[in-house]
Amino acid sequence: MAPAAAFAFWVLPDLLLAYHMFAPQAQGLVRAHCRFSTIRREVWLTIDDGPDPEDTPRLLELFEAHGAKVTFFVIGENADRFPELVQAVVAAGHEVAHHTYTHPTKSFWCASPARVGWELDAGLAALRRAGVTPTRFRPPVGIKNLWLARALRVRGLTCVGWSARGRELWRGEVEVVAARATRGLVPGAILLLHEGPRVPAGIRIEAIRRVLDRLREQNYCCVVPEPEQLIE
Repeated sequence: MAPAAAFAFWVLPDLLLAYHMFAPQAQGLVRAHCRFSTIRREVWLTIDDGPDPEDTPRLLELFEAHGAKVTFFVIGENADRFPELVQAVVAAGHEVAHHTYTHPTKSFWCASPARVGWELDAGLAALRRAGVTPTRFRPPVGIKNLWLARALRVRGLTCVGWSARGRELWRGEVEVVAARATRGLVPGAILLLHEGPRVPAGIRIEAIRRVLDRLREQNYCCVVPEPEQLIE
């Protein structure tokens, strides 16, 4: 076998697997819904990493002022610390979904079947203690795992990705973050933003406020789609 062919034989499968693990829109390991079907000017705004005692109450006020309905993908540990905030989200008419129990960003891609199952089950238990039975799941940073598809299936969870994100954890000005999150905006887009202390202080809440302003300027509303509306 020629050296180039041998190199491709050994390396390309690993590169392909890595792509499907780490690319948020990749569908090879887990079907992740990144859009939803609609004929209206609607988007799905999703907020990761809460609940947070500083940010969540302010976000609920902000969403009420804008008439927006959103989904909070919450970390199980945070739900255990602040179950009253989970309940407040639900009482305000928003959806609470699953974002693992510990948010293991660095290790989720290589987690064992047992660890994947524990992250899901511990998160489900935390949310149930707060009065919520979620049906949707987002892995940390969109990272997939070889065992995730089956683990989600047996627990009745649907994987949700995104079509645009603010990347506010990379820092940047409010307008830069808002521009990223609304770039190429189309009906049925899924927008990802974050709450909590990992977001730089200068853009916490304000980036989400500016995204809502941009959506209003373009006559978009924020909705939580039905399961049958989700597409890849």
